[in-house]
Amino acid sequence: MTETVIDLIRHGEPVGGQRYRGHNIDDPLSEKGWSQMWNAVGEYNAWEQIITSPLQRCQAFARALGERHGIEVTVESRFKEVGLGSWEGLSHNEIKTSRPDEFQSFLRNPATHRPQGAEVLDDFINRVSSAYDEIVEHSQSKHYLIVAHAGVIRAVIARTIHAPPAGFYRIKVNHGGITRIRHTETGEMLEFLNGKLSN
Repeated sequence: MTETVIDLIRHGEPVGGQRYRGHNIDDPLSEKGWSQMWNAVGEYNAWEQIITSPLQRCQAFARALGERHGIEVTVESRFKEVGLGSWEGLSHNEIKTSRPDEFQSFLRNPATHRPQGAEVLDDFINRVSSAYDEIVEHSQSKHYLIVAHAGVIRAVIARTIHAPPAGFYRIKVNHGGITRIRHTETGEMLEFLNGKLSN
């Protein structure tokens, strides 16, 4: 039976701490962020290809990991984070304090109550899914690592388990957390979320 294994790792903590970053804010990883990612992968190097978001908080680590183990790295622009419009650059507390009604509406249904100027959630899920589906279709029993964002990983999980967009933000994805999805001839399975590959 042929199997394709896809691991996804969320970037570590960026410089600037906790705040909403969509695809318009491209902060680099902090020292802590680098540590979170290296600690998650350890010496694991079974991937045949690394695919990364174009944003530097993902791409810098992907290229460093690929260079360390001699693994090909490719950039997939469709794996950039969801656009968050007017919320980008603001912290959770800033939004809760200055826009309480908007924040509560978003929590109740993030699919229908988007921040002003934000990417439509269905559009985001579709662009991530289109890139992911292409990988699976052309994989031929390979093992991939995708270096991406919480939103991208949520979109892939939601696609895998057929979760509706309204529950999108009920999936917690940790900085440096690894998710594994296994594809076989009988279907696909979410094996783990927020794991580590290091011993």
